[in-house]
Order: sequence, then structure tokens, then C-alpha cells
Amino acid sequence: MRKTAVVTGASSGIGEAAARRLAAEGYDVVAGARRRDRLDKLAAEVPGIRAVTLDVTSDESVAALAASLERCDVLVNNAGGAFGLEPVAEGRLADWQRMYDVNVLGSLRMTQALTPKLIDSGDGVLVMLTSTAGLVSYEGGGGYCAAKHAQSSMAETLRLELVGQPVRVVEIAPGMVRSEGFAVTRFRGDQEAADRVYEGVPDPLSSDDVADAIAWCVTRPAHVNIDRLVIRPRAQAAQHKVHRVR
Repeated sequence: MRKTAVVTGASSGIGEAAARRLAAEGYDVVAGARRRDRLDKLAAEVPGIRAVTLDVTSDESVAALAASLERCDVLVNNAGGAFGLEPVAEGRLADWQRMYDVNVLGSLRMTQALTPKLIDSGDGVLVMLTSTAGLVSYEGGGGYCAAKHAQSSMAETLRLELVGQPVRVVEIAPGMVRSEGFAVTRFRGDQEAADRVYEGVPDPLSSDDVADAIAWCVTRPAHVNIDRLVIRPRAQAAQHKVHRVR
């Protein structure tokens, strides 16, 4: 029987790229997100992908997805996002709440719902898509950094709690990725501000680069766990050290 991979936030960016790549690796991919029209288009283009309407902030939506699965071998907790760049003292409570609900509690809901199936598979892999923002904080990133630090801590805790079970817990922490919509969402639709993030940076990471890392991690032999994989473009040495060509 073919293995099943569930990818959240699969309607665009890293999630879409991961769904495509895992399908190419031979998985039956359950692609979940709220934008069903985009998922249907993806499923029509790629054999092996099944579209499922999913809101990771909804208990009922997550439970319905879990109930629809016969098995789950891989879970990619990718759904997330950053909203706003205000200093902590000026941060909008609604933005912080939304970032925590989607990034942290969304991952928690999916993990709780599908861990039994990952165990039953005999070789489950849980991938937590965090960020270098979950390792190093930066100005204006208080809410997003807090959420990603929480996800990183969740992955470390899960690894301890599931030791002895046939489940690998992998954290993938990308640096600068020029993925569809991420920066535009953060800047509340301001495309010019979003473009300035990447201005002059030679070859920031693409969604496909991160999807490649996801596929490599989940296809290692069952006894090999990639605890944490940090992936940055060559031009980015650290959060505050980015080479730009003027």
C-alpha cells in the first residue's frame, strides 16, 4: 500500500511545493488548506494529490480530515504565517493571536489528531515547518518569533515524548524564502514593501528548495532522524547578515 502524506497550508508557497514534491516521491498526498479552488487546481494538475478543505484553527475541520484518512505516514505541519512588523510595544493583539492560532495551535491540533495514525503506520514522520525566526529573534518580529519558538519547542518535546515509538520528529527551519504571499501578507498587502525584503539579494530560497529539504528528510531510512535542518540562501549568513547587490 502506498504511503500517505498530509500537508497543511498546501494551497500556495512551501505547502504547495511540498505537496507536489511528495507526490513525485510516490506518496498519496492529502493537500489541506482553506482555499479549495486552488487545491482543486493543484489536484487536477498532479496525480496522487487529493484536495481537502482544511482550517487548522478549527477543531471540527481537523477532526473531519483525520476521520477521512485510512492511514497517515507523514504529516507536514506547514500552515502558518507572519502578520505585521510592529515593535512589541505597538503590536496588534489580533495579529499575535492569529499567528499563535495558526502556527502553534494549528500544529497542535494536527499533531494530536494524527499522531495515533503516524504510530500505527510503523514508520511515521512528523515534520514541523518552523523558521530561523524560531531560533533567533529580531526587531519587529516579536509575535512571529514567539510563535516559531513555540513550534520549535513543541518539536523538541514531541521527540522526547515519542521516543520508543515508530515516529520521527523533524524540524525544518528555513531562512529567507521568497515564497508566494508570505511577505505580502506580513505587510498587509503592500507589494512594494514586500519586494524590498528581497531587494538586491542574489537567489533567496524558493519554495521548491524547502520542499526538496522536506522530501529528503522524510525519505531517510527509518532509523535516521533529522532533528533540525536549518536551510538558508548562501547570501544570508544570519538573520541580520544578508548580502545584497546594489
